[in-house]
Amino acid sequence: MDPTTSSAYVYSRSAAVDQLEDWDLLLSVSAGSLSQEVCSEDQGAEEKSKFKSRLVSAWNSVKYGWSLKQKSKFNKSSPLTMLGKTYNLKDGGDKERFRHSFASFLWLTYRRGFPQLPGSSLTTDSGWGCVLRTGQMLLAQGLLIHLMPADWTWSVRYRAIKDDLDLLYPADGAACGWTAEEGGNKRGRKLSVGSLLDRPMEATHRRVVAWFADHPTAPFGIHKLVELGRSSGKKAGDWYGPSIVAHILKKAVTASVDLPNLVVYVAQDCTIYLQDVRGLCERPLPQSWKSVIILVPVRLGGQELNPSYIACVKKLLMLQCCIGIIGGKPKHSLFFVGFQDDHLLYLDPHYCQPTVNIKKDNFPLESFHCKYPRKMTFSRMDPSCTIGFYAKGQNEFELMCAAVNEAVSTSAEAYPMFIFSEEKRWDVEEESILLTNSITYIQRNNELNNEDSNSMDEFVLI
Repeated sequence: MDPTTSSAYVYSRSAAVDQLEDWDLLLSVSAGSLSQEVCSEDQGAEEKSKFKSRLVSAWNSVKYGWSLKQKSKFNKSSPLTMLGKTYNLKDGGDKERFRHSFASFLWLTYRRGFPQLPGSSLTTDSGWGCVLRTGQMLLAQGLLIHLMPADWTWSVRYRAIKDDLDLLYPADGAACGWTAEEGGNKRGRKLSVGSLLDRPMEATHRRVVAWFADHPTAPFGIHKLVELGRSSGKKAGDWYGPSIVAHILKKAVTASVDLPNLVVYVAQDCTIYLQDVRGLCERPLPQSWKSVIILVPVRLGGQELNPSYIACVKKLLMLQCCIGIIGGKPKHSLFFVGFQDDHLLYLDPHYCQPTVNIKKDNFPLESFHCKYPRKMTFSRMDPSCTIGFYAKGQNEFELMCAAVNEAVSTSAEAYPMFIFSEEKRWDVEEESILLTNSITYIQRNNELNNEDSNSMDEFVLI
């Protein structure tokens, strides 16, 4: 196998389809000593699957670990926009605020070594779970906005790494409340007022991270998402599209007992039905509206992105109600959070890391945050994506609708990305998912014989 193309190869096919191809040569060599033993056919297939998973994990770690450390260059003379905030990188304060804000996103990547996924022997999602991971990142951003104070960022007190794009401690360490003997004597630590105030926020931060743990009991972990995907005809090792993931996220939040004041709405047929959203959010007085995350699956072109939509995507990323985009480039899912000039800013899940045991006290958080902003040109963006928005209450919801509607209605050269309707749509969500899946299977089967197809999702352009 050509290692320069193996990532796209793994991403575009399920584990079950390709397990008997190029990996067989490697397996026949390493398993030679076992050929003398009498093993059942099922045991052999399971060993082969585990061996392949280890190879894929190792390759992704090497490939994306290397590229992750290659710093993207940003234009200091152009403003950089990230989820409703604009930064002037010429200004030292703005540059530092950008670093803080970017490092505060939850970075959810491939993991290895977790308990077996439902209905399979897989202990890693490397090579097939990237859309689930970008979906997790979008949901995590919505939860942080929902639960944390406005403008919260991950405090520099909880990490100290010196790098050009890292968050740095003050030179004297005084502002962070550390004594010179901190490393050797925890009782010598001086807690500032800011540190004491950060403690509840850091506890909430850790709680949100734990919800996405790679463990069967985590409400938004990979195990739960794979389990919920079964009703849509998906299983561990399958390819998931942005539209399917949107519905899985909705089911996960609905099933969670930790978020009674939050609902998720998924747009149907590129339409947000306002009566349906209000029906989800309204509660009898004196209770307040429920907060809502709105997910809008769209397709912005045929096989390639229609350039007419680029200006609209930029306008949506300029809105503070936007919580990101589950998207990517063909066969390579990414989480888009901003842009500068003609480049999208993103977090990449294609870096396989060991599973973190979140049940340990003060489990390490560094692997859940990314310090390297990356970017790519808009022209490489896959047309299939899911856009996310968040509204805290009723007033915020009405303001969000007005702002988003204005942003998507400004393109004169293309149909609107999606629309708002005051009508109520009858409940056909499950039917639409099954219909979507039937389209998925037809197209995916065709794609197995068509490596040039670069469509990332499964629904038809209307």
